[in-house]
Amino acid sequence: MFARTPRLLLRPAWGEDASALFKAIADEKIVCNLAQAPWPYRPADAEAFIARERTAGEPASLVFLRTHGAPRLIGGVGFGATPEGETEFGYWIARPYWGLGFATEAARAALDNARHTLRVRRLVAAHFLDNPASGRVLCKLGFRPTGIVRPRYSAGRGAETPSREYALDLADTMVADQPREMMAA
Repeated sequence: MFARTPRLLLRPAWGEDASALFKAIADEKIVCNLAQAPWPYRPADAEAFIARERTAGEPASLVFLRTHGAPRLIGGVGFGATPEGETEFGYWIARPYWGLGFATEAARAALDNARHTLRVRRLVAAHFLDNPASGRVLCKLGFRPTGIVRPRYSAGRGAETPSREYALDLADTMVADQPREMMAA
């Protein structure tokens, strides 16, 4: 999945990205808010993430800041399948870039891709209750709480932690308050 926004480039991970991915995500404050990333996060984990086979309906992209100098890897966005067969959306942003709107900007581009290229009709997402900032981002994107709070395993925490679930009907919701250029992969 490729996308370009005013400040960001989203693209698939390449082998040469492993070192930058490791440096961006190997932070316990980030990993503890993700379901599948282990802690401690090691260079081999970044390499395994990049090498993982993905289906066409489950793309993942790295997020690069493309303004003010050479592009810098600052996060990731992607889609995966839930055990119930739904499409789940997830994202992360490196801590130095928190609070600057990058999560929302990258997510909007990924959601546009899900709607127009992947033809996904409905997405689900969740955040751990002790990470309310992620819930605010999901609400900005049009996700609505389902009313379900349930334990979810976090590999980074090594334990189940309560999470709040959200859903977004892409067929009924437009997420287009900022112009951006899209390129299909």
